Amino acid sequence: MGKSQKKDLLKFLKPFPPAIRKRALWLRDFVWDLYPGTNELIYDNYNAVAFGWSLTDPVSHLFCNVAVGRSSYNVQFGFYYGSALSDPKKLLLGQGNQYRYLLVNDINEFPKAYVKKLLEKAFYNSQKKVKDKSQLMAGKTIVKSISKAKRPVAARLRKKS
Repeated sequence: MGKSQKKDLLKFLKPFPPAIRKRALWLRDFVWDLYPGTNELIYDNYNAVAFGWSLTDPVSHLFCNVAVGRSSYNVQFGFYYGSALSDPKKLLLGQGNQYRYLLVNDINEFPKAYVKKLLEKAFYNSQKKVKDKSQLMAGKTIVKSISKAKRPVAARLRKKS
């Protein structure tokens, strides 16, 4: 049921140009096709629309996500605990203690095979984080937050894409 459940996400992505929406939805399908037994958590926040995949409901169990920035050209494909991943090609960006991501400017240049390997490790790591097995769920799409105030999508975004 999760992959087909995209009405809310489409509504949250509506302010973005078609090219940005296409990239975000392509990435969504990419993950759902690989991990259909997981759950999608959606956040419609002030600065971004973000959606990620988890074995449970808490954000702390996310293993990957897509973020679409309202004030930038960025579509990011990220790993919630990306700093724990081996990244021999050094493609992941980010300097924080935890989060790492790829900028996705063109889906034709997205390194699918490499990302699949990163996803396998990220998924394995997220499984280890679930201590209470009663939290496990499968195939749900859950809207976690909807911000009343939203930064407008940058005018340059609408013109460029």
